[in-house]
Amino acid sequence: MHQERSFFSPDRYSAKKMAKPVNFVCVAPHAKAVHLTGDFNDWDPAALPMKRQPDGAWLVQVCLNHGHHHYRFLVDGKAMLDPRAQGVARDHQGEKVSLLAVS
Repeated sequence: MHQERSFFSPDRYSAKKMAKPVNFVCVAPHAKAVHLTGDFNDWDPAALPMKRQPDGAWLVQVCLNHGHHHYRFLVDGKAMLDPRAQGVARDHQGEKVSLLAVS
């Protein structure tokens, strides 16, 4: 028996529920370690270590849900904004953070 689903069914596909892979790149060729912190990992400085690439940049891929996300890089323990970010915002403490919109 075929069951029809309502257009407004809660289990209907929604882009807002889908996580999308996002590449974060930090250009810091002389750094010893770079980590990504953000609202998507509770600003945990150890949760997302980035990997050095052959060109000296650092890379990590994170699956993020639809919406706006705040983040910053930790380069050898020092907070750094992303110059390639879509914008700059303020976190809950008033500190500047990089802004990313995922759609």
